[in-house]
Amino acid sequence: MVRSAALALLALLAAAAVEAAEPPRRIVSLNKCTDQLLLALVAPERIASVSPIGSDELSFLAEGLKALPSNSGRGESVLLTDADLVLTGPFESHVRRDMLRAQGFAVMVVGLWRTLADGREQIRALSRRLGVEERGEALIAGIDRALAEARDAAPARRSVLVLQRRGYTPGDTSILDELLRHIGLVPHTERLGLAGGGTVSLERLVADPPDYLLMAESDRGAIDQGSALLWHPALREAVPAERRLYLPDRLTICGGPATPHAIRALAAEVRTKVR
Repeated sequence: MVRSAALALLALLAAAAVEAAEPPRRIVSLNKCTDQLLLALVAPERIASVSPIGSDELSFLAEGLKALPSNSGRGESVLLTDADLVLTGPFESHVRRDMLRAQGFAVMVVGLWRTLADGREQIRALSRRLGVEERGEALIAGIDRALAEARDAAPARRSVLVLQRRGYTPGDTSILDELLRHIGLVPHTERLGLAGGGTVSLERLVADPPDYLLMAESDRGAIDQGSALLWHPALREAVPAERRLYLPDRLTICGGPATPHAIRALAAEVRTKVR
């Protein structure tokens, strides 16, 4: 009797261990960037739901994400599901994450990419958790192929400043800084004393302009106060239209499956415009 009970207990423990080691099958994403990574790494039937903005106009893989159920974006909506993994971004509410964990949900926080090394590490960690290491390595290989094609695309070491709405520049807090160097350009942020990112005034830009500006496709014209600085007459004279490079917003918001396309798009802009 005791022996039978012990064997039954061991069997239950073994079954529990196997179940714990099983990759998640009902995955919820609460973040635009994790939406894209998730769709790139797993079969759609394993995705329980994606964020409510997963398939908007700024989303890469929008068409594929439209075919999936969406959640409210709030942790509370997850409580009514049987999700076995919840993916969130770094700015998700700590209270919400703690609430989900307290209710027994497995939660994985997926950070932003500051460097390509960060991105590779993140893809590998996530693909291991999802049980799709081969797909993760394929995504990394795609990024590395695009990098190899784009290396030293610039014909000369010109300076370039990534400039966003209201004069903000991300500096080395995004992978764009690394990509510009890889392509053969010189980020202007160091000269401005903004290597770590920050806001640059119109006066400073006009007094010490870069050779080129890198801007979002959506900022091709001044449509509101946020984009007005980008098209101020003084800045247009300092860095005219032919010395402005553009990238589609949906390629740069998130690191992941969009990254090879962003690298190739940037290299194409550089080869076309930089002299």
